[in-house]
Amino acid sequence: MKACLFSLCWFHAVVCGRRRFGQQGWSRKYSFNTGDLVICSNVLRSYLDANPVVPWDDLRYIFGEIMYGGHITDAWDRRTCSTYLQVYQDPGLFNGMELAPGFKSPAPNNMNYEDYTTYAESSMPPESPLLFGLHPNAEIGYLTNSTDDLFFNILVVSGGDGSNGDDNAKSDVVRETMSNLQDKLPDEFEMVSITLNAKPLLLGASGPYIVVALQECGRMNVLLREIKKSLSDLDKGLKGQLNMSQEMEDLVTALKINQWPGRNPFSKCTWEKLAWSSQKNLAAQFADMILRVDQLVSWTKEFETPKSIWLPGLFNPSSYLTASQQVTARKTGLALDKMTIETHVTSMWDVSEVNAYAEDGTYIHGLFIEGARWPKGEEASDTYVVSGTKCAGSLFDSRLKELIPPMPVIYVKAVPIQSHWEASSVGFLRGDPEIFECPVYTTSFRGPTYIFLATLKSDVPPSKWVLGGVALMLQTDN
Repeated sequence: MKACLFSLCWFHAVVCGRRRFGQQGWSRKYSFNTGDLVICSNVLRSYLDANPVVPWDDLRYIFGEIMYGGHITDAWDRRTCSTYLQVYQDPGLFNGMELAPGFKSPAPNNMNYEDYTTYAESSMPPESPLLFGLHPNAEIGYLTNSTDDLFFNILVVSGGDGSNGDDNAKSDVVRETMSNLQDKLPDEFEMVSITLNAKPLLLGASGPYIVVALQECGRMNVLLREIKKSLSDLDKGLKGQLNMSQEMEDLVTALKINQWPGRNPFSKCTWEKLAWSSQKNLAAQFADMILRVDQLVSWTKEFETPKSIWLPGLFNPSSYLTASQQVTARKTGLALDKMTIETHVTSMWDVSEVNAYAEDGTYIHGLFIEGARWPKGEEASDTYVVSGTKCAGSLFDSRLKELIPPMPVIYVKAVPIQSHWEASSVGFLRGDPEIFECPVYTTSFRGPTYIFLATLKSDVPPSKWVLGGVALMLQTDN
């Protein structure tokens, strides 16, 4: 009882302490509290009194799925919680099992409350990300984000331009920013001519990809049109030709602090609602938008599907992955609802190395990884070939201060669903000890920006990467 209770207390401390690491700790906010620990300790005593042996599976399920799990709404966070319990609620507790680096479970014989208190105070190592299964970079990322938030709030309070309250200087900053955006704003797509060019090709082999291209162009036009209109209206408002509306005032505020208009939930601007999920500032996201337009212009010129798609450059990345499954389904005759995707990391680090189309799928590039890294060169010695594509490497520990390194070109392969795979809300779980089932998110905000499940090769137990909060991102925050 004492060893199990000590482990339960440690588990409670870890899941609560993990919150300080932001989205890498838990992708959503949860209200774990002391009441959860008290109830679980009562359940623990009841189960131990009623069973001659410790019912580990029952305890893990009750703690992870009902008690603490009752707070959790995200499937990947639930996996993290369950993984902690798999590690901590284990028979090794009775034999001095290591709960964290440098901290073992004490022998329960003849120990009272004071003894446990003394042991914890004297033996527990200094608090660090390693105690939670995270890489030391998690601390750097947390402190960096906290600092960024602090300075951004100072920027908001100060007016965002360093003009010491000079209204004329503030107006000059807004006008200059507005003029720069108007000069760089791309033209809208000619949807009539693009649609006419696409129509004869829709029934061809690449039809699903063409549909995605048309949808992307349509959504981009809506955003470009709104940006052009709102900047034009603001220009007239500043010249006195129109009354300044609340939307214009909010746009001025965003331009002054270099924030994408509409990101403030109280803003009347609609740029954020019409755009893709992003954490970037105005300058970075506007530059990102231009790159997205360039990709669409190149794609729709002859409607030749890119050999490798810049997946972060799409409004709806999952639609492109679905299109790749549709193309494969047509070619192989398999039913679409009997297929899913798996990922293989190629040996190609530069998109210029991609000189052929992927078989039964597509190549994607431009992704990043948080919490780990992918080896390059001699480190990626374990090469293998999948459907004619050379792949290499497996997950490695991050380098210190390298927070979100880039990934190589990734081969997304459409495959038939196997009977032993477990269907879940986030995709099909393989249960392969050599595969880490990795969530892919649009931004570092994680949570609601989840897109699809990637399968990454791992030479160590996947639980290491689960507790490390490893995930793929389509974009960085800067």
